[in-house]
Amino acid sequence: MTETRKYHVAVLMGGWANERPVSLMSGEGVAKALEARGHRVTRIDMDRQVAARIAEAAPDVVFNALHGVPGEDGTVQGMLDLMGIPYTHSGLVTSVIAIDKELTKQALVPAGIPMPKGKIVESESLYQGDPMPRPYVLKPVNEGSSVGVAIVTDESNYGNPIRRDAAGPWQEFNSLLAEPFIRGRELTTAVIGGRALTVTELVPKSGFYDFDAKYTDGMTEHVCPAQIPDNIAALCMDYALRAHRVLGCKGTSRTDFRWDDERGEDGLFVLETNTQPGMTPLSLVPEQAKHCGMSYEDLVEEIVAEALKDHGGQG
Repeated sequence: MTETRKYHVAVLMGGWANERPVSLMSGEGVAKALEARGHRVTRIDMDRQVAARIAEAAPDVVFNALHGVPGEDGTVQGMLDLMGIPYTHSGLVTSVIAIDKELTKQALVPAGIPMPKGKIVESESLYQGDPMPRPYVLKPVNEGSSVGVAIVTDESNYGNPIRRDAAGPWQEFNSLLAEPFIRGRELTTAVIGGRALTVTELVPKSGFYDFDAKYTDGMTEHVCPAQIPDNIAALCMDYALRAHRVLGCKGTSRTDFRWDDERGEDGLFVLETNTQPGMTPLSLVPEQAKHCGMSYEDLVEEIVAEALKDHGGQG
């Protein structure tokens, strides 16, 4: 983005997904950063009349700060494609694939990117028995930010088999993805503008890196850069960049890993690639960008610049 030209940016945030509060924080941060750089900003809290509101605003570009469905799954992307308005982050097809953890596996594993072996299970079947040996992880197929994730162990209070009255994602979703639990460490790498930034280790103060740990100040320690061997850091950055390219991501993405440090390189697994990472003050992408010498405002402007260059990131 040239320094002289200023744009009218509609920042799309909020919506009705589980991640609405995070999206509002992301959107407000983005809006303030763009205003600080002299751009005209229209804030839009998404509702069912969102298309009419965007058409009325007539922006040069939409900054998509939505998280979850329908802002991250291709729905909003398709709407903006039809309207002919450039937008940030990934296009329709990439969004459809990346929001779905099973489709993501089908895209990345054949490309040589290791992911845990998993299978889709009907929630009703969990009350009869486990789908695989414990410990294992249950997660919704198409939610982000660790929404609805449960780790089922022999020591968990879910029961064996899982009880119907035990609180967990099986009460909210008809089907879930079951994966073997990978012991070890939580790592993540951001990609922007075709380059991987660095590796952050996430160390929850208690439990695991769930939704609350991600977005509650003080609940998770971010070690940036991660204190890990150089070969593991290089592998994280390589896998994150390859995932970004294989999926066809635009703007920025963030790939999350589990690393069993007792197994070396063979213990590193990709969990998912997030096509619209958070942009809150606690978020990982701005933190990694800062480590690499890029301010929050520079990061936001680069994401907008790529959207304008790609004219909406069809793909």
